[in-house]
Amino acid sequence: MSDHVWPPLPPKDESETEKAARLAAEKEAKRISDEIDRALEQERQELRKHRPQTKILLLGQAESGKSTMIKNFQLYFCPSSFQAETEAWRAVIHLNLARFVNHLLYVLSNTNSSAGKRGDPNRDYRMFQMRLSPLKQVELILTRCLAAESSALSTPTDDRPVMRTEIAPEVFVRGGTGWKSFLRRRRGSQSKVLANPDEIDDARRILDACKDDIVAFWASPAIQALEQEGVDLQHHARYFLEHAGRVADMKYMPTTDDILRARLRTVGVEEYHMTMETAAEKGAEWVFYDVGGQRSQRASWASYFEDVNAMIFLCPLSAFNQRLSEDRSVNRLQDSMELWETVCRSKLLSRATFILLLNKVDLLHAKLKAGIQFSDYITNYDRDEPNDVDSVSHYLRRAMMDIHRLYSPRKRQLHVHMTCAIDPSLMAAVLNSIRDVILVDILHQTTLL
Repeated sequence: MSDHVWPPLPPKDESETEKAARLAAEKEAKRISDEIDRALEQERQELRKHRPQTKILLLGQAESGKSTMIKNFQLYFCPSSFQAETEAWRAVIHLNLARFVNHLLYVLSNTNSSAGKRGDPNRDYRMFQMRLSPLKQVELILTRCLAAESSALSTPTDDRPVMRTEIAPEVFVRGGTGWKSFLRRRRGSQSKVLANPDEIDDARRILDACKDDIVAFWASPAIQALEQEGVDLQHHARYFLEHAGRVADMKYMPTTDDILRARLRTVGVEEYHMTMETAAEKGAEWVFYDVGGQRSQRASWASYFEDVNAMIFLCPLSAFNQRLSEDRSVNRLQDSMELWETVCRSKLLSRATFILLLNKVDLLHAKLKAGIQFSDYITNYDRDEPNDVDSVSHYLRRAMMDIHRLYSPRKRQLHVHMTCAIDPSLMAAVLNSIRDVILVDILHQTTLL
């Protein structure tokens, strides 16, 4: 018999007095043990309640992929929260689709478009304008429900080879306003001032009725003519147009890939609180600050620089042949590199973990493969160097690392990743690496390592 059995077996020759004393001692020992257990559990609860937040700042230009990174973090570390928002993202996807179709119809109707002026009977865009006119109502309904607004995408240089001659409108919301309200409504809020589910369903029915015409429109000679005339159709909503038969269907429910590709740009600061559901940090709260990337919003960045554990900067590699929408004289990639220098110089971020994501590798590959010369836009790149993804990305990686080394207020490690934020398999490894780096740096800062 083990010597560690509790309570211990009574002695064989135990008297009544000894038995009473023994039971009293066991009762007191049990009381003390229970009190210790309660105290430990209370301490654990207090630690959970006051566990320090992990604060992460996402920086970069508008359209650099910050919001998509947020979705990736949520997908991998807060999957139940990600799935709970599927219906709300469906409305965003439908707005992306309807707005892009309406834009293409507008371009075709524009008197400056030769596709609209030629007398070829195959160019039946007028029929599509009539049959797809209900999509204007879809756009109005969803824009109102999401409290969304529209803006112009950045365009290529005027004095360089043209990739886009028409500007496609973009969906954006102001941080912390209508979009979050819409999410709360879809989760069961009874507020009458938020999105009307009946209106959302009306928009879905209209899309379902128009889906065959949307599919036919995308395959029509009119669209082919636009592409031949220099209109860049590599818009983020192209994916939804290519899958319109599925996306516009009344029974449609977004896939993970669909949600990652949905575009809803943030104007102002959006704060995301995520309770981690995976790995050792389960239950910990991570806070992400997604700040607007347009020039007019960058002045407010500094107020978020203090007391953050990590800074993730996204540089869109594919922006090398684009101009800023705010200032057409500025190349987007060069602006991103200058912005990176400013961030590296900041003394307020001197103790934060620095993570650089060279994003949109897929679009960079598509542009270079199409024959667009990187050296035509970035003159520091030697024309004798290969015009391929490996060479160009190596050049940019080295340039960004040099900026960090030269302008950081103190020596620190830089963690660099090549990313495509809409590729879940690639992002899984990147996100795990980012999480591990941040956690290890936090432990170092708290002298636990």
